[in-house]
Amino acid sequence: MKRLTRLFRPTAAPPDFGDAPLSPEAPFVAVGDIHGCDDLLAGLLDRLAAHDRQAPLVFVGDYVDRGAYSAQVLARLQDMQQSRPAQVTCLRGNHEEMLLLFLGDPEKYGAYWLRYGGAATLSSFGLGWVNERATPEALRDAAHDLRAALGEGALGWLQSLPRAWHSGNVSVVHAGADPALPMDQQTDRALTWGHPDFLRLPRQDGRWVVHGHTITDEPGADQGRVAIDTGAYATGRLTAVHVTPGGATFL
Repeated sequence: MKRLTRLFRPTAAPPDFGDAPLSPEAPFVAVGDIHGCDDLLAGLLDRLAAHDRQAPLVFVGDYVDRGAYSAQVLARLQDMQQSRPAQVTCLRGNHEEMLLLFLGDPEKYGAYWLRYGGAATLSSFGLGWVNERATPEALRDAAHDLRAALGEGALGWLQSLPRAWHSGNVSVVHAGADPALPMDQQTDRALTWGHPDFLRLPRQDGRWVVHGHTITDEPGADQGRVAIDTGAYATGRLTAVHVTPGGATFL
């Protein structure tokens, strides 16, 4: 796994952003979109433990779909959060949202979810017999079986995942935020699915937003945004960022 040694320097921020340095209350680590890549997650966690064992861990969401081991990723993350609740935070991504929508209304959301990676998640739970062309009855059966495979504990955990985490002037979300609104006024949709102005306009309040959702060739920190989704399921590169006062180091 390639380590990026580039450090963010606050002086590089554009004037209209306010030249604000990263100022978390304490160092923390955010991990990008995992998408069922449990082997990459295990390897990255080993490296993070060697890098800074004490830093809180924040996962930006999209744990499921596309990769082959969504069930294993969910089990690992749920166990980590339950055993270290003060140190581990898991956010909701749009793919967790799609999974929950499928469970609530499989006929309405089934084909859409399966088309965008849900079939791989079902397969990881041993339910690989359904695809996006399935009949309404087959979709209902698959939702019933997935709910049973998850169990009430994992389902309740997924339903309770927050959409944002904050420390100092840094917020961690899945997809983005409306740059015109304070973070406490963001909609769930903007945080989970993104906002059309997020990647186009910098914020004016000096707040940094760490995010995944949008795949980038290289992670980076610029104009109040820290991007860490390097497309693990397609590239074999799962990225984390160690955020400290004044800087960001990518692993």
